[in-house]
Amino acid sequence: MKKGRNELLLEEEKILAPYAVNSRNSGGRAYPEPEHPYRLPFQRDKDRIIHSHAFKRLEYKTQVFVYSEGDHFRNRLTHTLEVAGISKTISKVLGLNEDLSESIALAHDLGHSPFGHAGQEALASLMKDKGGFEHNKQSLRVVQKLERRYPDFPGLNLCEETLLGIMKHGGGYEPSNLLEVRRAKGPSLEAMIVDTSDEITYSAHDLEDGLESGLLRLEDVKGLSIWKRIQDSLPKLEQNPNAETHSISRSIGRVLLNLMVSDLIDSIHETITKQKVISRESISELYEKKIKLVQFSEEFQKEFHELKNFLFQFLYRHSEVSRMSERGKEIIHLLFKHFENHPESIPESYRNREEEDGRMRIICDYIAGMTDRYAIEKLKREGIFWFPY
Repeated sequence: MKKGRNELLLEEEKILAPYAVNSRNSGGRAYPEPEHPYRLPFQRDKDRIIHSHAFKRLEYKTQVFVYSEGDHFRNRLTHTLEVAGISKTISKVLGLNEDLSESIALAHDLGHSPFGHAGQEALASLMKDKGGFEHNKQSLRVVQKLERRYPDFPGLNLCEETLLGIMKHGGGYEPSNLLEVRRAKGPSLEAMIVDTSDEITYSAHDLEDGLESGLLRLEDVKGLSIWKRIQDSLPKLEQNPNAETHSISRSIGRVLLNLMVSDLIDSIHETITKQKVISRESISELYEKKIKLVQFSEEFQKEFHELKNFLFQFLYRHSEVSRMSERGKEIIHLLFKHFENHPESIPESYRNREEEDGRMRIICDYIAGMTDRYAIEKLKREGIFWFPY
């Protein structure tokens, strides 16, 4: 049986909860396009994101460890795929729109600079008083303007709901109709789930990578309150004196991930029931009242907060990570100053926007889109400065 658009819409409506975003009532696209005969709008958004240049570049952008540190540590692409997987799982269990959650998750880091948060800090400093830089805002800029895959419009022309989901926290964006909608309606439940899935993913997997790299010690992890939950679910692997470090760390990461996702699903379901959420409008009303729908149970939230503080203190501020971060910042500063003085080194596709956006912004766009390895290679090619990374 061949299913057309109407059949697919009816199937979707049968499985979606009344508070989910459904494809039939999507807010449409900024540039009207005919609907596809057998692909629903958020499916199309997902594919457009995956085929974008910005998405492909995520593979060589830093999560915590730069690409040269090893092939098995997370990068920005693997992190993004993990966030998408978790978002889709939670959305499926709660009767939400999986395609929308997945699309938002796949796009959420498209605007991230090279060298992780160190790169963001460098660009934010360089762009201070020049419009600033923040990777969530840059992700929206990428999908609305910077991607150039289609002749009839700039960006990817994603659905309104996908764009609203990318607008994390809804603040600090340029005035627009989209911003007014975000402020009036608040985020969808699908978007809220992506935000928390992001935190879940990097907390579990940064812990795993930290242990595997040797920058974190298992003895210290065992001092966390959440360790009791992990230990109760952990196979006897960690008690085996012959077990390899990476086997133990991966088991801990897997167990921790499952614990966080399970607690979050139960907590969201409990809150939805307690608050009598029966429609998308119900979610907007709760958002306006500052009642959180997506959060862990009270006890688990305390343990999760302790885990995040632990990672911040012992991994993100580790001398080795700091060394990599400082080198990344230095590379970005060197490139930025070079392009200020030598705009002819900027690709023509960026220079064409200088009159519209200004030189500082096009330099920022160019550097933010670079991968770690391209930024390093650019230093060499421009003869600016070089040291082994």
